[in-house]
Amino acid sequence: MKIFKMGLDGGKPAEGKPGVQPEWFYKGGGDIVTAPEQALSVPDFAEDAGEEPELVGVYLIGPSGQLFRLGFAIGNEFSDHIIEKFNYLWLAHSKLRACSFGPELLIGNLPDHIEGESRIIRDDKVWWRKPLLVGEANMSHSIANLEQHHFKYDQVRRAGDLTYTLWAPAHSVFVDDISTKPGDRFEIEAPLFGRALRNGLDFETDATLVSIKLL
Repeated sequence: MKIFKMGLDGGKPAEGKPGVQPEWFYKGGGDIVTAPEQALSVPDFAEDAGEEPELVGVYLIGPSGQLFRLGFAIGNEFSDHIIEKFNYLWLAHSKLRACSFGPELLIGNLPDHIEGESRIIRDDKVWWRKPLLVGEANMSHSIANLEQHHFKYDQVRRAGDLTYTLWAPAHSVFVDDISTKPGDRFEIEAPLFGRALRNGLDFETDATLVSIKLL
């Protein structure tokens, strides 16, 4: 709550000035991005498989480190909320999961207020749904401030990289104290972004122990 209030108080600075820094987490490399219409992988060690409907910024890093924003999309960050709740120091662990965004990219400037819906389909019926509000009017930080405090680090501005960031709204299925199960399908939709983002769930059942060998 303290960090959230810091964003409300100082997350939208005057143009050309950095504001208070937000909290952010490493999600993973490009190989964890699941294509739209494909199933999100749920590790055998996961305690929860919850959607997180988010706004996504997609960027290309030029040869000299220059940032180019390609556009915006709707995304599902997909996190383990039970692990998050148990111990805040495990928050980074909860983010190391698959994610998905698309299937379409919005080019140009983003409207301040965008409305949509997040829902879960179970047995071919809408089982859970909630309104989705994105855009700067519904955010505690400006997009420019989020970009500043993410890309100020040299190691995330590697020339030639195609990279993405996910920005979270204020709700997810976990807030309503419900759990997903095999056969469920996430649908996140905002008409401005075109077609809905849809993903099923693939629950892994085989536990894998890490094996280390000496060289």
